[in-house]
Amino acid sequence: MPLPVTLIAGYLGSGKTTLVNYLLRNAKGCRLAVLVNDFGDLPIDADLIEADDGTVVQIAGGCVCCAYGGNLSRALASVLEMRPRPNHVLIEASGVSLPGSIAATVELTAGLWFNGTLVLADAEQIRRNAASSYLADTITRQLRQGDLLILTKPDLVPDEELAATANWLETIAPRRPVVHAQFGAVPVDVALGSLSAHGAGPADKFNGHSRFKSVVLRPERPVDAEAMASALAANPGVARAKGFVLTPSGYALLHVVGPRYTVESIACSHPIGVVCIGLDAELELDCGFESQIA
Repeated sequence: MPLPVTLIAGYLGSGKTTLVNYLLRNAKGCRLAVLVNDFGDLPIDADLIEADDGTVVQIAGGCVCCAYGGNLSRALASVLEMRPRPNHVLIEASGVSLPGSIAATVELTAGLWFNGTLVLADAEQIRRNAASSYLADTITRQLRQGDLLILTKPDLVPDEELAATANWLETIAPRRPVVHAQFGAVPVDVALGSLSAHGAGPADKFNGHSRFKSVVLRPERPVDAEAMASALAANPGVARAKGFVLTPSGYALLHVVGPRYTVESIACSHPIGVVCIGLDAELELDCGFESQIA
Protein backbone atom coordinates (compact mmCIF):
# COMPACT_ATOMS: atom_id res chain seq x y z
CA MET A 1 0.00 0.00 0.00
CA PRO A 2 1.32 3.49 -0.82
CA LEU A 3 2.39 5.60 2.16
CA PRO A 4 0.04 8.59 2.64
CA VAL A 5 1.58 12.07 2.83
CA THR A 6 -0.12 15.19 4.19
CA LEU A 7 1.33 18.64 3.57
CA ILE A 8 0.97 21.36 6.22
CA ALA A 9 1.48 24.86 4.81
CA GLY A 10 0.71 28.46 5.67
CA TYR A 11 2.41 31.80 6.08
CA LEU A 12 4.92 32.53 8.84
CA GLY A 13 3.36 32.44 12.30
CA SER A 14 0.16 30.73 11.21
CA GLY A 15 0.50 27.91 13.76
CA LYS A 16 2.04 25.00 11.84
CA THR A 17 4.33 24.05 14.73
CA THR A 18 1.41 24.02 17.16
CA LEU A 19 -0.65 21.81 14.84
CA VAL A 20 2.17 19.30 14.29
CA ASN A 21 2.80 18.98 18.02
CA TYR A 22 -0.92 18.47 18.60
CA LEU A 23 -1.04 15.71 15.98
CA LEU A 24 2.00 14.00 17.53
CA ARG A 25 0.31 14.05 20.94
CA ASN A 26 -2.96 12.67 19.55
CA ALA A 27 -1.75 10.24 16.88
CA LYS A 28 -3.90 7.35 18.23
CA GLY A 29 -1.07 4.88 17.75
CA CYS A 30 -0.33 6.09 14.20
CA ARG A 31 3.43 6.25 13.55
CA LEU A 32 4.06 9.68 12.03
CA ALA A 33 7.17 10.77 10.18
CA VAL A 34 7.48 14.57 10.19
CA LEU A 35 9.70 16.20 7.57
CA VAL A 36 10.83 19.80 8.08
CA ASN A 37 13.20 22.14 6.27
CA ASP A 38 15.29 22.57 9.40
CA PHE A 39 14.85 21.43 12.99
CA GLY A 40 14.99 25.05 14.05
CA ASP A 41 11.85 25.71 12.00
CA LEU A 42 9.82 23.19 13.99
CA PRO A 43 10.63 22.91 17.68
CA ILE A 44 9.04 19.62 18.76
CA ASP A 45 7.73 19.83 22.32
CA ALA A 46 10.61 18.73 24.56
CA ASP A 47 8.58 16.20 26.53
CA LEU A 48 7.76 14.30 23.32
CA ILE A 49 11.39 13.71 22.35
CA GLU A 50 12.91 10.37 23.33
CA ALA A 51 16.23 10.63 21.46
CA ASP A 52 18.04 13.02 19.12
CA ASP A 53 20.99 11.82 17.04
CA GLY A 54 21.33 15.06 15.10
CA THR A 55 19.59 13.91 11.93
CA VAL A 56 16.51 12.11 13.23
CA VAL A 57 14.54 12.97 16.34
CA GLN A 58 12.80 9.96 17.89
CA ILE A 59 9.42 10.94 19.31
CA ALA A 60 7.16 9.10 21.74
CA GLY A 61 4.69 6.70 20.13
CA GLY A 62 7.03 5.53 17.37
CA CYS A 63 7.02 8.87 15.52
CA VAL A 64 10.13 10.52 14.06
CA CYS A 65 11.13 13.98 12.85
CA CYS A 66 13.68 14.48 10.08
CA ALA A 67 15.19 17.62 8.51
CA TYR A 68 15.30 17.55 4.70
CA GLY A 69 16.91 20.89 3.94
CA GLY A 70 16.74 21.45 0.19
CA ASN A 71 16.42 17.80 -0.82
CA LEU A 72 12.87 16.67 -0.23
CA SER A 73 13.06 13.80 -2.72
CA ARG A 74 15.97 12.21 -0.86
CA ALA A 75 14.17 12.60 2.47
CA LEU A 76 11.03 10.96 1.10
CA ALA A 77 13.08 8.05 -0.23
CA SER A 78 14.65 7.66 3.23
CA VAL A 79 11.23 7.59 4.87
CA LEU A 80 10.16 4.77 2.58
CA GLU A 81 13.15 2.74 3.78
CA MET A 82 12.44 3.26 7.50
CA ARG A 83 11.77 0.16 9.61
CA PRO A 84 9.35 0.00 11.20
CA ARG A 85 7.64 1.84 8.42
CA PRO A 86 5.66 4.98 9.35
CA ASN A 87 1.90 4.92 8.87
CA HIS A 88 1.73 8.52 7.65
CA VAL A 89 4.10 11.31 6.61
CA LEU A 90 3.67 14.99 7.50
CA ILE A 91 5.61 17.61 5.56
CA GLU A 92 5.83 21.00 7.24
CA ALA A 93 6.40 23.56 4.49
CA SER A 94 8.34 26.76 5.09
CA GLY A 95 6.17 29.80 5.71
CA VAL A 96 6.95 31.40 2.34
CA SER A 97 6.83 28.30 0.12
CA LEU A 98 4.04 27.37 -2.26
CA PRO A 99 2.50 23.98 -1.41
CA GLY A 100 1.76 23.09 -5.03
CA SER A 101 5.41 22.47 -5.90
CA ILE A 102 5.90 20.28 -2.81
CA ALA A 103 2.75 18.32 -3.61
CA ALA A 104 4.06 17.72 -7.14
CA THR A 105 7.26 16.20 -5.73
CA VAL A 106 5.23 13.83 -3.57
CA GLU A 107 2.98 12.80 -6.44
CA LEU A 108 6.01 11.96 -8.59
CA THR A 109 7.59 9.73 -5.91
CA ALA A 110 6.83 6.03 -6.28
CA GLY A 111 5.45 4.38 -3.16
CA LEU A 112 3.76 7.54 -1.84
CA TRP A 113 0.17 8.72 -2.03
CA PHE A 114 -0.62 12.43 -1.68
CA ASN A 115 -3.29 12.78 0.99
CA GLY A 116 -3.94 16.52 0.66
CA THR A 117 -2.76 19.98 1.68
CA LEU A 118 -3.75 21.75 4.89
CA VAL A 119 -3.17 25.50 4.72
CA LEU A 120 -3.22 27.40 8.00
CA ALA A 121 -4.35 31.01 8.26
CA ASP A 122 -3.87 33.21 11.34
CA ALA A 123 -7.30 34.69 12.10
CA GLU A 124 -5.72 37.83 13.53
CA GLN A 125 -3.17 38.49 10.77
CA ILE A 126 -4.21 36.81 7.52
CA ARG A 127 -6.27 39.63 5.98
CA ARG A 128 -3.75 42.26 7.10
CA ASN A 129 -0.88 40.30 5.56
CA ALA A 130 -2.83 39.64 2.38
CA ALA A 131 -3.38 43.38 1.97
CA SER A 132 0.39 43.93 1.73
CA SER A 133 1.65 44.35 -1.81
CA TYR A 134 4.73 42.31 -0.85
CA LEU A 135 2.82 39.35 0.64
CA ALA A 136 -0.49 39.26 -1.22
CA ASP A 137 0.59 36.98 -4.08
CA THR A 138 2.27 34.41 -1.82
CA ILE A 139 -0.60 34.26 0.68
CA THR A 140 -3.31 34.10 -1.99
CA ARG A 141 -1.54 31.32 -3.86
CA GLN A 142 -0.95 29.36 -0.65
CA LEU A 143 -4.65 29.50 0.23
CA ARG A 144 -5.78 28.53 -3.26
CA GLN A 145 -3.44 25.53 -3.31
CA GLY A 146 -4.93 24.17 -0.09
CA ASP A 147 -7.53 21.42 0.08
CA LEU A 148 -8.58 22.20 3.66
CA LEU A 149 -8.14 25.62 5.30
CA ILE A 150 -7.50 25.84 9.03
CA LEU A 151 -8.26 29.20 10.63
CA THR A 152 -5.98 29.37 13.66
CA LYS A 153 -6.00 31.55 16.79
CA PRO A 154 -9.77 32.21 16.62
CA ASP A 155 -9.75 33.16 20.30
CA LEU A 156 -7.71 36.29 19.52
CA VAL A 157 -10.40 38.07 17.48
CA PRO A 158 -14.05 39.04 18.10
CA ASP A 159 -16.72 36.75 16.67
CA GLU A 160 -17.70 39.32 14.05
CA GLU A 161 -14.13 39.58 12.77
CA LEU A 162 -13.76 35.79 12.76
CA ALA A 163 -16.91 35.42 10.65
CA ALA A 164 -15.72 38.14 8.28
CA THR A 165 -12.36 36.40 7.86
CA ALA A 166 -14.06 33.07 7.14
CA ASN A 167 -16.20 34.80 4.48
CA TRP A 168 -13.10 36.41 3.03
CA LEU A 169 -11.41 33.01 2.77
CA GLU A 170 -14.42 31.77 0.80
CA THR A 171 -13.88 34.55 -1.76
CA ILE A 172 -10.14 33.86 -2.01
CA ALA A 173 -10.35 30.04 -2.12
CA PRO A 174 -13.92 28.97 -2.99
CA ARG A 175 -15.21 25.51 -2.05
CA ARG A 176 -12.54 24.89 0.56
CA PRO A 177 -13.88 23.82 3.94
CA VAL A 178 -12.71 26.12 6.73
CA VAL A 179 -11.99 24.59 10.15
CA HIS A 180 -11.34 26.75 13.20
CA ALA A 181 -8.53 25.50 15.46
CA GLN A 182 -7.51 26.92 18.81
CA PHE A 183 -4.04 25.78 19.99
CA GLY A 184 -3.79 23.45 16.97
CA ALA A 185 -6.67 21.28 18.14
CA VAL A 186 -7.83 19.71 14.87
CA PRO A 187 -9.20 16.15 15.13
CA VAL A 188 -6.67 13.69 13.73
CA ASP A 189 -9.36 12.19 11.49
CA VAL A 190 -9.93 15.63 9.96
CA ALA A 191 -6.27 16.53 9.55
CA LEU A 192 -5.03 13.17 8.27
CA GLY A 193 -8.15 11.48 6.98
CA SER A 194 -7.52 8.35 9.07
CA LEU A 195 -11.21 7.51 9.20
CA SER A 196 -12.63 4.07 9.92
CA ALA A 197 -14.15 2.54 6.83
CA HIS A 198 -16.33 0.31 8.98
CA GLY A 199 -18.54 3.05 10.36
CA ALA A 200 -18.06 5.95 12.73
CA GLY A 201 -17.88 5.64 16.46
CA PRO A 202 -19.87 7.69 18.95
CA ALA A 203 -19.94 11.46 18.70
CA ASP A 204 -17.36 11.82 21.46
CA LYS A 205 -14.76 10.09 19.27
CA PHE A 206 -13.32 13.55 18.62
CA ASN A 207 -12.08 13.79 22.21
CA GLY A 208 -13.70 17.06 23.14
CA HIS A 209 -14.08 18.47 19.62
CA SER A 210 -17.76 19.15 20.17
CA ARG A 211 -18.02 21.35 17.07
CA PHE A 212 -17.54 18.33 14.79
CA LYS A 213 -19.84 15.48 13.93
CA SER A 214 -19.68 12.47 11.66
CA VAL A 215 -22.25 10.96 9.34
CA VAL A 216 -21.96 7.47 7.89
CA LEU A 217 -23.27 6.81 4.38
CA ARG A 218 -24.18 3.16 3.82
CA PRO A 219 -25.67 2.67 0.33
CA GLU A 220 -27.69 -0.54 0.20
CA ARG A 221 -27.28 -0.92 -3.56
CA PRO A 222 -24.33 -0.57 -5.96
CA VAL A 223 -23.50 3.08 -6.62
CA ASP A 224 -21.48 5.21 -9.00
CA ALA A 225 -18.42 5.75 -6.78
CA GLU A 226 -17.09 8.59 -8.92
CA ALA A 227 -20.38 10.48 -8.72
CA MET A 228 -20.63 9.91 -4.97
CA ALA A 229 -17.09 11.14 -4.32
CA SER A 230 -17.66 14.16 -6.56
CA ALA A 231 -20.86 15.05 -4.70
CA LEU A 232 -19.10 14.85 -1.33
CA ALA A 233 -16.18 16.94 -2.58
CA ALA A 234 -18.61 19.60 -3.81
CA ASN A 235 -20.31 19.76 -0.41
CA PRO A 236 -18.74 22.66 1.56
CA GLY A 237 -19.81 21.09 4.85
CA VAL A 238 -17.66 17.97 4.33
CA ALA A 239 -14.10 18.41 5.57
CA ARG A 240 -13.13 14.75 5.18
CA ALA A 241 -14.74 11.57 3.90
CA LYS A 242 -13.39 8.07 3.49
CA GLY A 243 -14.75 4.57 3.15
CA PHE A 244 -15.85 1.68 0.95
CA VAL A 245 -18.82 1.31 -1.40
CA LEU A 246 -20.03 -1.39 -3.74
CA THR A 247 -20.16 -0.43 -7.42
CA PRO A 248 -21.58 -2.37 -10.40
CA SER A 249 -18.03 -3.60 -11.12
CA GLY A 250 -16.85 -4.34 -7.56
CA TYR A 251 -15.71 -2.53 -4.42
CA ALA A 252 -14.16 0.93 -4.35
CA LEU A 253 -12.39 3.09 -1.77
CA LEU A 254 -13.41 6.77 -1.66
CA HIS A 255 -11.23 9.47 -0.16
CA VAL A 256 -12.25 13.13 0.02
CA VAL A 257 -10.48 16.17 1.46
CA GLY A 258 -12.10 19.47 0.61
CA PRO A 259 -12.57 19.66 -3.18
CA ARG A 260 -10.00 16.89 -3.79
CA TYR A 261 -11.16 13.30 -4.15
CA THR A 262 -9.88 9.95 -5.33
CA VAL A 263 -11.64 6.69 -6.12
CA GLU A 264 -9.71 3.42 -6.09
CA SER A 265 -10.97 0.02 -7.18
CA ILE A 266 -10.47 -2.67 -4.52
CA ALA A 267 -10.01 -6.32 -5.41
CA CYS A 268 -11.51 -7.81 -2.24
CA SER A 269 -14.78 -7.18 -0.40
CA HIS A 270 -15.11 -4.68 2.46
CA PRO A 271 -17.87 -3.67 4.85
CA ILE A 272 -19.81 -0.81 3.27
CA GLY A 273 -19.55 2.60 4.89
CA VAL A 274 -18.29 6.10 4.03
CA VAL A 275 -17.55 8.24 7.07
CA CYS A 276 -18.05 11.97 6.51
CA ILE A 277 -16.78 14.53 9.03
CA GLY A 278 -17.54 18.22 9.17
CA LEU A 279 -18.50 21.04 11.48
CA ASP A 280 -21.65 20.29 13.43
CA ALA A 281 -23.46 23.38 12.15
CA GLU A 282 -22.47 22.86 8.51
CA LEU A 283 -22.47 19.12 7.79
CA GLU A 284 -25.64 18.36 5.84
CA LEU A 285 -25.86 15.50 3.38
CA ASP A 286 -28.65 15.11 0.87
CA CYS A 287 -27.04 13.14 -1.92
CA GLY A 288 -29.45 10.23 -2.17
CA PHE A 289 -27.42 7.75 -0.11
CA GLU A 290 -28.61 6.16 3.11
CA SER A 291 -26.98 7.75 6.14
CA GLN A 292 -26.95 7.84 9.89
CA ILE A 293 -25.47 10.35 12.34
CA ALA A 294 -22.81 8.76 14.48
